[in-house]
Formats: sequence, C-alpha cells, structure tokens
Amino acid sequence: MLFISESLLSLIVVATFILAILSMAIKILPEYERGVLFRLGRLVGVRGPGLVIIIPIIDKIERVSLRTITFDVPPQEVITRDNVTCKVNAVLYYRVVAPDKSIVNVEKFHEATSQFAQTTLRSVVGQADLDELLSQREKLNKIIQKIVDEATDPWGIKVTAVEIKDVILPTEMQRAIARQAEAERDRRAIVIQAEGEREAAEKLAEATSILSAQEGAMTLRMLKTLTEAAQSKGTTILFPLPMEIRSLLPDPEKWFLASRRGNENKEKADKEEKIDG
Repeated sequence: MLFISESLLSLIVVATFILAILSMAIKILPEYERGVLFRLGRLVGVRGPGLVIIIPIIDKIERVSLRTITFDVPPQEVITRDNVTCKVNAVLYYRVVAPDKSIVNVEKFHEATSQFAQTTLRSVVGQADLDELLSQREKLNKIIQKIVDEATDPWGIKVTAVEIKDVILPTEMQRAIARQAEAERDRRAIVIQAEGEREAAEKLAEATSILSAQEGAMTLRMLKTLTEAAQSKGTTILFPLPMEIRSLLPDPEKWFLASRRGNENKEKADKEEKIDG
C-alpha cells in the first residue's frame, strides 16, 4: 500500500512537471499580436499568430500588439512665430509594423513615440503664425505626421495620422480676435449694402430709360403704383399730372428765350428811331 502511494505521488509530480513545461512551451497569440522570439538572448524572429511552441528557459518571447494605438498628446504651451502664447493639444495615431524593430531598436517604444510627438508639436507650432495655426491645421497636421513618421521608422512604427484638437488662447487674445471678427463682419455688411445700392441704381436707370423711350409708359407705371398704394387703408394719394401733358404746354425755356429776343429787338428799334429823329 505504501509502495502504491509513493508510485502515485511520483506520477502526480511527473505529470505536474510536464504540465508546467507544456504551459511554458506553448504560447497562443491572437490575430492582432505577434511574438518576438529570443533564444539565449539572440533574436530568432517573429512568431504568430496562433500556436507557438518555444523551448522553456532557453527561449523568451515578447508580445507586441499590431493594433492602432491612440495617444492623447497633453496640452503643450508654445509661443507662435508672431509671439502669441497659447496651449495646443493633439491626438496621435500609430501602429507597429515591424515588431522585431520595436523591441530591439528602442526601449519602450510607446513612451519614445509619445515624447517625440510632444517635442515635434511644440517645434512645428512655434514656427507658424497664430492665423496659420487657426485656419491651416490640416497643413500643420501633415507636417507633424511626416516628421514623427520619419523619426520612428527605424523603430518599426508607422504614424497614420496626427490631429491638432484644440488651441487654447489667453483671454485677452480671445477678446482681440472677437473684436477683429466683429469689425470684419461690419465691413462685409457695408460692402454688401453698397453693392446692393449700386445694383439697384443700375436697374432703376435701365427701367427709367425703357419707360422714357415709350410714350405713355410713365403714365401706366404711375397708375400701377397708385393701384398698389390704394390697397392699404388710411393712405393719402397725391394724384400727379401725366408726364405726357408737358407736350401740350409751351416749353418754358423756349418761351423765355423768345421773350428775351423780342425785348432786345424792341430796344434796338427804339434806339434807331431816336437816332433818325
């Protein structure tokens, strides 16, 4: 009985040891992960996904995720090229494309990438004007992405996008921008009003020339206007004389010239009579 018990105990110990060895030798990697395999400290290669068998104690495997990582760059206080102090924050999107490089070439690739992104953000924003920072973010995003992507390429990192999220300005600068925007809106309103008045004057001039060219057109237009005004209550209507009535009346200018010419002739005749007498 004692012999059986010792045999059973030995079997349990062996089975436990085998299970421990198998648990150390068998690795299961999901689809979004890769394993960087080291054997006695030397890089062997990249394994996965799926079932990976390694030699316990001799081999060491480092798991690396291939999914896109989103890093929120904390607000950075910068001074723009036109000496405006502001705070800028951004978001960085990157992923690992070469797991072996991300483990061998850099220590803690996530921290290294985030720190480089922060310094690049301060450098690029510091070379831009405030108006460029506010209106041309897409241009600055591409510049930052290109710089960070080229710097992290030896680390096996691919920067897919960089987006400047917010620009925090001092209160005094916000007020100045608000005043500038209000002045710009007032200027546009005045220009639009002037353009409208000019177009209205051109249309009125065209309408006047058309109505003046046709006899009786002004009278018809006047009657139309009176009809529209009569529809409102409590309206006092002043009925003017038709414009065509001027043709029935003598021209005041011609009458004045004829009268003046007659007076001159009369005075001349009187002088001649006096001379003859």
